[in-house]
Amino acid sequence: MTDTLEKTTPLTEGPSDPAPELKRSIGVVGGTLLTLSCVTPASTLFVVVPDLFGSLGTATALTIAIGSLLCIAVAFCYSELGTLIPSAGGEYAMVTTMAGRLAGWLVFVLSLLVVMIVPPVIAMGTADYLAPVVHLDPSTAAAGVMLLATLAGLLDLRANAWITGIFLVLEVVAAAVVAVLGFAHAERGPGSLVSLEVAGADGSTDTVTALLIVSGLAIALFVTQGFSTAVYLSEELENPRRNVARTVLATLAISAVIILVPVIGITLGASDLAELTGGDIGSMVTAWSNSAVGTFVSLCVALAIVNAGIVMVIQNSRVLFASARDKAWPRPVNEVFAKLGRFGSPWVATLAVGVPGAALCFVNLDTLYGVTGVSVTGMYLLVAVAALFARRGAHRDTPAWRMPLWPAMPLLLIAVLAYILTQQETEYLLWTGGITLAATLYWALYLRPRRETRWLVTLPTDER
Repeated sequence: MTDTLEKTTPLTEGPSDPAPELKRSIGVVGGTLLTLSCVTPASTLFVVVPDLFGSLGTATALTIAIGSLLCIAVAFCYSELGTLIPSAGGEYAMVTTMAGRLAGWLVFVLSLLVVMIVPPVIAMGTADYLAPVVHLDPSTAAAGVMLLATLAGLLDLRANAWITGIFLVLEVVAAAVVAVLGFAHAERGPGSLVSLEVAGADGSTDTVTALLIVSGLAIALFVTQGFSTAVYLSEELENPRRNVARTVLATLAISAVIILVPVIGITLGASDLAELTGGDIGSMVTAWSNSAVGTFVSLCVALAIVNAGIVMVIQNSRVLFASARDKAWPRPVNEVFAKLGRFGSPWVATLAVGVPGAALCFVNLDTLYGVTGVSVTGMYLLVAVAALFARRGAHRDTPAWRMPLWPAMPLLLIAVLAYILTQQETEYLLWTGGITLAATLYWALYLRPRRETRWLVTLPTDER
């Protein structure tokens, strides 16, 4: 059922020249800064969470908390598999090695959906938070952010770690300001966090059902999803056998706190249920303080969005680079996507994810949210399946970080994620399912008949 992971092989069909490898240039601190920036807690708080307020009201914090607990199990799976298989391919390298080539290919397609859609989703919030200074069309501003992030993604990874680190400090400050103001202007007690109320369209108070919370978990999982970036960067992390797990778990813990604490503050501090359901966090901050503070927070969020775009383009280009190195495409395409630039970054792959990302900024936002939620849930499910095979055969004795409560942890995760998928809207399931079906046909008609020369998942030679 499984395929043995191989050393890197040339992208051409000949036996010489080794495949290109990324340079190990960052440690735990740099990796954590980049990974936290990909989670982009402040931009997630200001761009994604308002939509959750609109559908879940006072149950938003509870839903995010449940999602964060589920992500602990997901992070355990990523940490163990990521230390066993430190490849820029991330999820697909892990799943291919453990559960077979077809499963790995499907994970690659789901991860590609996520990495192509998430940056435009986040970037779409830019115009709203630049509004105190300049009024811009949301789609045009988002496309500009994507192009700027693409240019930054062409630079050296160490330089980007410093750039994103500075931006990260600003967005954490913005999140802290929101939390402090929310708690300082609390209108209701802690009991409201489990009151499960949302404002109805006619101004009435509606009850948030358990099914709505379960449905919202797909987006809640997406809220802290960026901790998986540590796995994508594992090929560039020093001592990945130790540092991948540290980066994954630290990032999840920090990001959950940065996002959840302000959400609780906003829930307690909103003047009424209608304001909370409206989700206009910028207006709440201004009402709690003054326009100057509101402008400061808005500009910090705008910088956070740019920061997220940079890191996501970096991450996503590594996925495409790795797929080309692993021969997922026809030979000319593989050779182009595997090219490295003067700064050591995969420049063609960077352009290939950044420019289409700018185009996606003009697509309906609800559709992007829905497909992303389904894709993230499906991807996590397949990673959990792969974790069940992480301690058999040659992998049993391989030095790696090992999760507690195995195999109960991945088994429970599989059951929960499968149920969450059944509660998603049919439209988004059909969109994601259709893309997955097309990918399966590509596998059956092109990759599988060429299994000796295509889709050969690899590890850097010095990590074998």
